[in-house]
Amino acid sequence: MRSSYKGFRCLGRRYENSVIGGGDWMCRMISLNDLKTTINTIKGIVGGTRVLQRKNQIRMRSTRHYISLIIQKSAADLISEARRGYLGILWWVIEPVIYMSVFYLIFVVVFDRAGEDRVAFLLTGLVVWKWFAASIPQCANCISANVGLIRQVYIPKYVFPVMVVASSTMKFLIVFVLFLLFLIFTGKSPSVEWFALPVLMGVQLLVMLAIGSVLSAFVPFIPDLRLIIDNGMILLFFMSGIFFDIRSASPEIKTYLYLNPMVGIIDNYRMVLLDGVWPNWSLLGSVFSISLLGLALGWYLLRRFDRTYVKVI
Repeated sequence: MRSSYKGFRCLGRRYENSVIGGGDWMCRMISLNDLKTTINTIKGIVGGTRVLQRKNQIRMRSTRHYISLIIQKSAADLISEARRGYLGILWWVIEPVIYMSVFYLIFVVVFDRAGEDRVAFLLTGLVVWKWFAASIPQCANCISANVGLIRQVYIPKYVFPVMVVASSTMKFLIVFVLFLLFLIFTGKSPSVEWFALPVLMGVQLLVMLAIGSVLSAFVPFIPDLRLIIDNGMILLFFMSGIFFDIRSASPEIKTYLYLNPMVGIIDNYRMVLLDGVWPNWSLLGSVFSISLLGLALGWYLLRRFDRTYVKVI
């Protein structure tokens, strides 16, 4: 019996010396069924691929839509802010100059702490700090401030802190360009180290997005955090090295001061712009890594409570 099936082969193979007369018919039927199964499998794979392609296309369209929304909303906020006063965008320049003048009067004239490049030293810290200070409190309040928009149309909540940071970044770039012109006018020649400025800006941008995203995730649930944030910003203002050189502090105090990320960022701006040296790459790498984790946490929380905010604000 075993020898009679010796030549029997299926799936398109030839069979020989079989005692079953219908074996050829059965073999063809099995081959046909396997062919149909293979065709259906291929169709399933192709169909699944098309579904994935459609999902990717939808995601790409949504991403482009949100990016366009961020740009348009940021530009609209800037235009609206500029139209509130007679001087318009000039206030973006006048405000840091007023700050610089007041603190220069206090620390240089009154307390007699004048030194070489003291104006540039103070202005560097103030310009960089204003970008940070203009972003964090608004990020913390960005979801509550857009409650009307949230109730009308669905927008992922992580978009709102990005809008705030994008708006403050546009304003900062205008002021920063003017500040660079001021440095050149006062005798600071551009050097090759200035190519590190985009890296510094990118690290600071990531720091603001990370802190702003985490705060914006919690403030709708705990509104009293706004008061803590406002007072905390005042404390950080005086502890960020704006009015003093962090490198002259004692090692014990310096360790605690560097827990504030703006201390290292402001110091690195001064290293590049005033001292003409490359920034501390290891410090920037540490700040970048921690900020990246903070941003991931903030976006996770915003996505986790995405549908809950509309119920609590």
